[in-house]
Amino acid sequence: MHTRRLFLASAAALAAAPAAAFELEPPLRPQSVSIRQDLEAGQIIILPRAHFLYFIETPGQAIRYGVGVGKAGLAFTGTARIGAKKEWPTWRPTNEMIDRDPHLYQEFIDNDYVQPGGPTNPLGARALYLFQNGRDTFYRIHGTTAPQTIGQSVSNGCIRMLNEHVKDLYARVPIGATVTVL
Repeated sequence: MHTRRLFLASAAALAAAPAAAFELEPPLRPQSVSIRQDLEAGQIIILPRAHFLYFIETPGQAIRYGVGVGKAGLAFTGTARIGAKKEWPTWRPTNEMIDRDPHLYQEFIDNDYVQPGGPTNPLGARALYLFQNGRDTFYRIHGTTAPQTIGQSVSNGCIRMLNEHVKDLYARVPIGATVTVL
Protein backbone atom coordinates (compact mmCIF):
# COMPACT_ATOMS: atom_id res chain seq x y z
CA MET A 1 0.00 0.00 0.00
CA HIS A 2 1.30 3.45 -0.90
CA THR A 3 1.28 5.91 1.94
CA ARG A 4 1.40 9.68 1.73
CA ARG A 5 4.79 9.60 3.49
CA LEU A 6 6.20 7.19 0.87
CA PHE A 7 4.76 9.32 -1.93
CA LEU A 8 6.29 12.53 -0.52
CA ALA A 9 9.63 10.87 0.18
CA SER A 10 9.76 9.49 -3.36
CA ALA A 11 8.87 12.86 -4.86
CA ALA A 12 11.53 14.61 -2.76
CA ALA A 13 14.18 12.07 -3.73
CA LEU A 14 13.30 12.38 -7.40
CA ALA A 15 13.37 16.19 -7.24
CA ALA A 16 16.79 16.08 -5.55
CA ALA A 17 18.23 13.65 -8.12
CA PRO A 18 20.56 15.18 -10.68
CA ALA A 19 19.04 15.88 -14.10
CA ALA A 20 21.39 13.37 -15.69
CA ALA A 21 19.74 10.59 -13.65
CA PHE A 22 16.87 10.56 -16.16
CA GLU A 23 17.27 10.70 -19.90
CA LEU A 24 14.50 10.77 -22.50
CA GLU A 25 14.45 8.45 -25.48
CA PRO A 26 15.81 10.30 -28.56
CA PRO A 27 12.40 10.93 -30.24
CA LEU A 28 11.15 12.72 -27.10
CA ARG A 29 14.14 15.07 -26.85
CA PRO A 30 13.73 18.62 -28.20
CA GLN A 31 14.63 18.87 -31.85
CA SER A 32 14.11 21.11 -34.83
CA VAL A 33 11.63 19.62 -37.31
CA SER A 34 9.89 20.57 -40.53
CA ILE A 35 6.16 21.24 -40.23
CA ARG A 36 3.32 22.49 -42.42
CA GLN A 37 4.00 25.87 -44.01
CA ASP A 38 0.55 27.29 -43.17
CA LEU A 39 1.13 27.32 -39.39
CA GLU A 40 1.92 30.75 -37.94
CA ALA A 41 5.09 31.42 -35.98
CA GLY A 42 4.62 31.65 -32.22
CA GLN A 43 1.80 29.15 -31.88
CA ILE A 44 1.84 25.77 -30.14
CA ILE A 45 0.38 22.58 -31.59
CA ILE A 46 0.03 19.51 -29.35
CA LEU A 47 -0.53 15.98 -30.64
CA PRO A 48 -1.46 14.05 -27.48
CA ARG A 49 -1.58 10.60 -29.12
CA ALA A 50 1.99 11.06 -30.34
CA HIS A 51 3.09 12.78 -27.09
CA PHE A 52 4.57 15.77 -28.92
CA LEU A 53 4.31 19.54 -28.49
CA TYR A 54 5.40 21.72 -31.43
CA PHE A 55 6.40 25.35 -31.01
CA ILE A 56 6.25 26.96 -34.46
CA GLU A 57 9.37 29.10 -34.92
CA THR A 58 8.79 30.12 -38.52
CA PRO A 59 6.38 28.85 -41.19
CA GLY A 60 7.54 25.32 -41.99
CA GLN A 61 9.90 25.03 -38.97
CA ALA A 62 9.20 24.01 -35.36
CA ILE A 63 10.84 22.80 -32.18
CA ARG A 64 9.33 19.48 -31.14
CA TYR A 65 9.28 18.45 -27.47
CA GLY A 66 8.17 15.15 -25.96
CA VAL A 67 5.36 15.57 -23.44
CA GLY A 68 3.19 13.66 -21.01
CA VAL A 69 -0.54 14.16 -21.49
CA GLY A 70 -3.90 13.50 -19.83
CA LYS A 71 -5.31 10.07 -19.18
CA ALA A 72 -8.23 8.95 -21.34
CA GLY A 73 -11.24 11.11 -20.54
CA LEU A 74 -9.24 13.80 -18.77
CA ALA A 75 -7.36 15.42 -21.64
CA PHE A 76 -7.98 18.93 -22.92
CA THR A 77 -8.71 19.30 -26.64
CA GLY A 78 -9.40 22.39 -28.69
CA THR A 79 -7.88 25.83 -28.99
CA ALA A 80 -6.84 28.09 -26.15
CA ARG A 81 -4.50 31.00 -25.52
CA ILE A 82 -1.70 31.42 -23.02
CA GLY A 83 -3.43 33.64 -20.47
CA ALA A 84 -0.69 33.67 -17.84
CA LYS A 85 2.85 32.41 -17.26
CA LYS A 86 4.43 31.70 -13.89
CA GLU A 87 7.88 30.71 -12.68
CA TRP A 88 7.83 28.14 -9.86
CA PRO A 89 4.03 28.27 -9.69
CA THR A 90 1.93 27.38 -6.68
CA TRP A 91 -0.47 24.45 -7.02
CA ARG A 92 -3.69 23.08 -5.66
CA PRO A 93 -5.57 20.16 -7.22
CA THR A 94 -8.98 20.96 -8.66
CA ASN A 95 -12.05 19.85 -6.72
CA GLU A 96 -12.64 17.22 -9.41
CA MET A 97 -9.14 15.81 -8.84
CA ILE A 98 -9.76 15.67 -5.08
CA ASP A 99 -13.14 13.96 -5.59
CA ARG A 100 -11.62 11.45 -8.05
CA ASP A 101 -8.61 10.54 -5.86
CA PRO A 102 -9.22 11.70 -2.26
CA HIS A 103 -6.54 9.36 -0.89
CA LEU A 104 -3.93 11.02 -3.11
CA TYR A 105 -4.97 14.57 -2.19
CA GLN A 106 -5.85 14.18 1.52
CA GLU A 107 -3.86 17.23 2.57
CA PHE A 108 -6.12 19.42 0.39
CA ILE A 109 -9.49 18.17 1.70
CA ASP A 110 -11.64 20.65 3.68
CA ASN A 111 -9.09 23.47 3.57
CA ASP A 112 -7.67 26.05 1.20
CA TYR A 113 -4.05 24.88 1.32
CA VAL A 114 -2.00 25.77 -1.76
CA GLN A 115 1.35 24.08 -2.27
CA PRO A 116 4.11 26.66 -2.69
CA GLY A 117 6.27 26.63 -5.78
CA GLY A 118 9.53 24.71 -5.63
CA PRO A 119 11.26 21.52 -6.70
CA THR A 120 8.63 19.20 -5.15
CA ASN A 121 5.64 21.05 -6.61
CA PRO A 122 3.87 18.95 -9.30
CA LEU A 123 3.82 21.92 -11.72
CA GLY A 124 7.60 22.04 -11.75
CA ALA A 125 9.71 25.02 -12.73
CA ARG A 126 7.28 26.85 -15.07
CA ALA A 127 3.61 26.86 -16.02
CA LEU A 128 1.77 28.25 -19.03
CA TYR A 129 -1.94 28.70 -18.21
CA LEU A 130 -4.49 27.86 -20.92
CA PHE A 131 -7.46 30.23 -21.25
CA GLN A 132 -10.55 30.12 -23.47
CA ASN A 133 -12.75 33.19 -23.96
CA GLY A 134 -10.74 35.00 -21.27
CA ARG A 135 -11.36 32.28 -18.65
CA ASP A 136 -8.91 29.88 -17.07
CA THR A 137 -9.49 26.30 -18.26
CA PHE A 138 -7.45 24.92 -15.31
CA TYR A 139 -5.30 23.11 -17.87
CA ARG A 140 -1.60 23.92 -18.02
CA ILE A 141 1.58 23.25 -19.92
CA HIS A 142 4.01 22.77 -17.07
CA GLY A 143 7.13 21.12 -15.73
CA THR A 144 7.01 17.92 -13.72
CA THR A 145 8.48 16.10 -10.75
CA ALA A 146 7.86 12.83 -12.61
CA PRO A 147 10.12 12.90 -15.68
CA GLN A 148 9.45 9.21 -16.36
CA THR A 149 5.89 10.15 -17.40
CA ILE A 150 7.05 12.04 -20.50
CA GLY A 151 5.76 10.06 -23.49
CA GLN A 152 2.81 8.68 -21.53
CA SER A 153 -0.89 9.49 -20.99
CA VAL A 154 -1.07 9.69 -17.21
CA SER A 155 -1.85 13.23 -16.06
CA ASN A 156 -5.14 14.77 -14.95
CA GLY A 157 -5.27 16.56 -18.28
CA CYS A 158 -2.33 18.94 -18.25
CA ILE A 159 0.62 18.79 -20.63
CA ARG A 160 3.82 17.82 -18.77
CA MET A 161 7.35 18.61 -19.87
CA LEU A 162 10.77 18.12 -18.34
CA ASN A 163 11.62 21.21 -16.29
CA GLU A 164 14.55 22.17 -18.52
CA HIS A 165 12.29 21.90 -21.59
CA VAL A 166 9.41 23.91 -20.13
CA LYS A 167 11.90 26.62 -19.14
CA ASP A 168 13.03 26.79 -22.79
CA LEU A 169 9.45 26.92 -24.08
CA TYR A 170 8.46 29.49 -21.43
CA ALA A 171 11.17 31.86 -22.67
CA ARG A 172 9.94 31.53 -26.27
CA VAL A 173 6.16 31.83 -25.84
CA PRO A 174 4.42 35.15 -25.22
CA ILE A 175 1.18 35.60 -23.31
CA GLY A 176 -1.62 35.47 -25.85
CA ALA A 177 -0.01 32.73 -27.98
CA THR A 178 -2.45 30.24 -29.52
CA VAL A 179 -2.35 26.63 -28.30
CA THR A 180 -4.15 23.95 -30.29
CA VAL A 181 -4.53 20.47 -28.81
CA LEU A 182 -5.69 18.00 -31.46
